[in-house]
Amino acid sequence: MESLDILISNDDGIFADGIRSLAKVALSQGHKVTVVCPDQERSATGHGLTLQSPIRIEKADELFENGITAWGCSGTPADCVKLALSELLDKKPDLILSGVNHGPNLGTDIFCSGTVAAAMEGTLENIPSMAVSLASFQWKDFEFASEIALKIAEQALQSSWPKSLLLNLNIPPCRKNDIHSFSWTRLSIRKYKNQFSKRKDPRGDTYYWLAGEAVLDLNSKGYGPKSWPSDVSQIQEQNISLTPIEPDLFWRDNLQILPKIQPL
Repeated sequence: MESLDILISNDDGIFADGIRSLAKVALSQGHKVTVVCPDQERSATGHGLTLQSPIRIEKADELFENGITAWGCSGTPADCVKLALSELLDKKPDLILSGVNHGPNLGTDIFCSGTVAAAMEGTLENIPSMAVSLASFQWKDFEFASEIALKIAEQALQSSWPKSLLLNLNIPPCRKNDIHSFSWTRLSIRKYKNQFSKRKDPRGDTYYWLAGEAVLDLNSKGYGPKSWPSDVSQIQEQNISLTPIEPDLFWRDNLQILPKIQPL
């Protein structure tokens, strides 16, 4: 494939192994790579924007391979992509990649994901964009995940990537030979049990730590064609999950079942 201008961001921050691996693999395949990402970890910030304080940037080329242009940004992942597209890049990139995230972005967790938000900024600007996650906090083979991400992105571009389509890629935590298959997937409904941990500080005051164990609501319909596997089940079976997502969140079920409302 001909060389692409690729913008890479994340929510794990400029020092994360995942983003450096993704940038390195993209560069090795002949693409022009620019990195604009948070200067520290800003996971689970959703699509938050910085409105009440200035956004500062600092060059960070030395953290990456020679030939990669990089900035660390004091803002959120969404800030990073907005700033890159508006101020830092000379022209619109051919592709935006967000990741490789250290941990999964599955089901309805995407609504609080900074990784997905960074990619969504690209989709909102009609730029082909993909969020990439390695679906484990312990597994650290980011190179394989990066290679899979670039291969999928290149194939999607060659197949006329729809402008309104964001791709959410999750890769199981296992070796290449242990992956069983690839599939398009639908979003699961993700819920949590024991979501907050109640604790005491040294002064005896109560505080809460957001924690919780993710569980799949097997009784929910999820989002997407019923014939497709859910993204969570796909990862649990050591398969690659690729979920098509749109910015349009409009209700698509039967309008007749909506509440009967007569405000006037």
